[in-house]
Amino acid sequence: MTSSIGKKFIMGATGLFLCLFLVVHLSGNLLLFKNDGGGAFNQYSEFMSTNGLIRVMEVILFLGFLFHIIDGLILTWKNRSARPTRYVVHAPSANSSWTSRNMGITGSIVFVFLVVHLNTFFVQQRILETQASMHQAVVNSFRTGWHGWYWAFYVVAMVLLGFHLHHGFQSAFQSLGLSHKKYTPFIEKIGLLFSIIVPAGFAVIPIYFFFRVS
Repeated sequence: MTSSIGKKFIMGATGLFLCLFLVVHLSGNLLLFKNDGGGAFNQYSEFMSTNGLIRVMEVILFLGFLFHIIDGLILTWKNRSARPTRYVVHAPSANSSWTSRNMGITGSIVFVFLVVHLNTFFVQQRILETQASMHQAVVNSFRTGWHGWYWAFYVVAMVLLGFHLHHGFQSAFQSLGLSHKKYTPFIEKIGLLFSIIVPAGFAVIPIYFFFRVS
């Protein structure tokens, strides 16, 4: 029991930490819309790749993702093992939401997206330097990547991220013992807004660059 509670606590703590990262990451990505030929975004990318403190935070972020993913897989496996009949008696839709029942699926797909995303913008650009600048890498990836379909994969992944966040945001507070009948409805509303606004903010970037007429 203690082990299960500990895993849920880790899941909640890392989940909220990653939510904070999403806000910071999105704020930097929105510089892509600045009409300066990519100057501001390239400066931001350069700062993120050379600042010592940021590099340390990247390691912490990587560990946060790692713990969150492993913990999520373990909890999903334990939950499935605990109910081998898979809701034969009780209808799943009457006991839980679609997002809560499929956190493992949405999380797994988001993980696949993360691997692809890191390869495209971290390995290919920051390590191999395949493009002249990070701004150019973004533009080329969303316009012609995967023969013009990379942008669509990105958008679909953001939709699934939204579903994952919809349940994960409020669940994180519960896992940390911060659930209260007075404040939980407010947290749920904030979680709903967060799960819509943040993924939408990311999704609009590939849509903009793919359909933009230059």
